[in-house]
Amino acid sequence: MVKVLFICHGNICRSPMAEYIMKDILEKRGLQDRYEVASAATSTEEIWRGMGNPIYPPAQAELRKHGIGQTAYTDFQGKRARQVTRADYEYYDYILCAETVNVKNVLRITGPDTEGKVRRLLEDSACPRDIADPWYTGDFGATYRDIVEGVENFLQSMHE
Repeated sequence: MVKVLFICHGNICRSPMAEYIMKDILEKRGLQDRYEVASAATSTEEIWRGMGNPIYPPAQAELRKHGIGQTAYTDFQGKRARQVTRADYEYYDYILCAETVNVKNVLRITGPDTEGKVRRLLEDSACPRDIADPWYTGDFGATYRDIVEGVENFLQSMHE
C-alpha cells in the first residue's frame, strides 16, 4: 500500500482538499485499496486545546461542488486539522506539500529528507509552482484545479 500525506500551513484548505480529491479519484478508478491518504499542517494555528478545526467551509463547498463527500470513503465531515509529526516521516511514503514554505517547515519538524519523500505537489507538473492559499486569494476553484493537476500527475507517475 502506498501511503501519501498532503501538507499545507493549517490543514483546513489545501491539504484536506488534496486528501479528499485524491480519495475521490482513487475511488472512481477502483484504486482506493492501494493507497492510504491523509493530510496535516505545518502549524498549530488551527488546533486549539488539542482539537483541530474542521475543513474551512468554502473549501468544503468547493469539494461538494465537484461531488466529493458523498461516499463513506470521501466523507470529510469528521476531518480535523492536525500537525505533521516526526513519526509521519517514517510512516508515509510520500509527503506532498502545497508550497515551498511547507516543504521547509515539514523538514524543520521531521528532520532531513534522507529518503526523498518530501516535495511540492506540483513539483513535477508541466509548470512547477506553489498552490496559492485560497484562505488569502478566495479562489477555491483555482486551488481545486491545481490540486487535481498535481494528483493526476502523481498518480500517472505511480502507474507508469
